[in-house]
Amino acid sequence: MTNGHPSDVQFLGDSILEADPVGADGAPLAPLHDREYRVRAYRLAADRVLLRGAVRDQKPPHLYFAEDDRPLTVHHMQLDLEVRYPDLEIVAVDVRFQAHPHQECPSIVQHYQRLVGLSIARGFAHRVRELFGGPRACTHTTALLQAMAPVAVQTIWSLRAADGGPGRAESADGSRRGEGEGSSDMWKMNVGSCHVWAEDGPAVGAILAGRLPDPPEFARERMVELGLDPEAFHRRMS
Repeated sequence: MTNGHPSDVQFLGDSILEADPVGADGAPLAPLHDREYRVRAYRLAADRVLLRGAVRDQKPPHLYFAEDDRPLTVHHMQLDLEVRYPDLEIVAVDVRFQAHPHQECPSIVQHYQRLVGLSIARGFAHRVRELFGGPRACTHTTALLQAMAPVAVQTIWSLRAADGGPGRAESADGSRRGEGEGSSDMWKMNVGSCHVWAEDGPAVGAILAGRLPDPPEFARERMVELGLDPEAFHRRMS
């Protein structure tokens, strides 16, 4: 056991939502709908990952049919993206509709093959809206796609950790992809992604001034739990 969880647990499976809210009378509010996103990344090779995502919409028991005591799934779409690193290019796509409201819904799945060759980098969200927005595709699959894209960027750090350090992923011929860029350039992927990483913000300013950024809060907290020195974070990641 570690931190109250079995050591063989890959990911926590508890709900990320707080307990159901209550109304003015103190009784739990009646739920009307549940939408769930789940995205996971798997290492296929030193320069390639599989992103597998799903979206599911459910209605609670008895909502549509008084006699029905089971949740009713109204949408369930799954999407696999094979992504190459470090250019973040999508090289393979597979879309599967497991539950849908109309017989015609699955006819759109081949349209998502147009993702092949796109890079999940800046401008990707705009390109997705152009190709798959509104009546040009399935609104639920496109929403899932938008939720999956940031995971591709997050996985860069996971690949580095899985390979034992900040070294670049290798091509099939054994050469280093992106050689010469240096691991110190990895932070540039974050610039402009949120208010913390604003181009004129303190995080970017500190790095440009030659100072190492603070360890992520999740890393600092876990290192303290493990009895490690958070100040050694950058030495462990180098």
